[in-house]
Amino acid sequence: MKKHLIKTIGKTINSISYFSPQYAAKIAVTLFSTPRKGQLKEKDIKFLSAAKHTSIQYEKFKIKTYHWSGKKETILLVHGWESNTARWKDLINLLQLEDYNIIALDAPAHGATGNKIFNAVLYSECINKVLEHFKIDIIIGHSIGGTASALTLNKYEPPITKLILLGAPSNFDEVINHYIETMGYNKKVTNAMTAYYLKYFGQLPSFYCVENFSQNITAKGLIIHDKKDRIISYRDALQIAKHYKNSKLIKTVGFGHGLKSDKVYNHILEFIKE
Repeated sequence: MKKHLIKTIGKTINSISYFSPQYAAKIAVTLFSTPRKGQLKEKDIKFLSAAKHTSIQYEKFKIKTYHWSGKKETILLVHGWESNTARWKDLINLLQLEDYNIIALDAPAHGATGNKIFNAVLYSECINKVLEHFKIDIIIGHSIGGTASALTLNKYEPPITKLILLGAPSNFDEVINHYIETMGYNKKVTNAMTAYYLKYFGQLPSFYCVENFSQNITAKGLIIHDKKDRIISYRDALQIAKHYKNSKLIKTVGFGHGLKSDKVYNHILEFIKE
């Protein structure tokens, strides 16, 4: 979204807040929770067609999953914001060469999964639904997909042996504050958004921080984060490593937020083989 358009939308929502802060907050949160749906490239469609497709019902929508069969441990791949299962193509090819059993899902409102909105708490419930359907040993999550996976493990305590977090945020407060700053929302909108989250999620955004969502995780952890990540700060990785006791942190330089690199993939393969 172009900068001038962002500021125009922000000013419009600010104007609404003077008449109805609650309605302004609803618009702001909905905008924040609505991903843009990109079109899959032909090569990605071809790649995904080779997997076994399964749809799992969750509430009023279906979660799309993909399965590449293998004889070794079962690995679940959890993508991030405005992405889809195709982002894992290179890693999937490497895991297939090692004969791992691979499951991936599209997040709510992403890829071929239903629903119109997305948030990490909803994503964590969808991940748990997938864990109930498949026997998963290892989870690899990118960005908010990693944080949502951690929320799932902390809440439901499934028997996962290893958790790999790639460029994952350590808390929701900073993500939401970055959105508020980008849009230029005023105090009326900001305060009403806080009240909205408390009403509909039963918690303030500050509750969703690594101190709270790592307490019950027993899976051995690997955290990989790029020093020059411009989306999620490397400080988040340091915070996760500090509180996720059974984990180790690997710092990369030059791979950005996407972390699509053979070097990263080698770190992942070494860790899951330990």
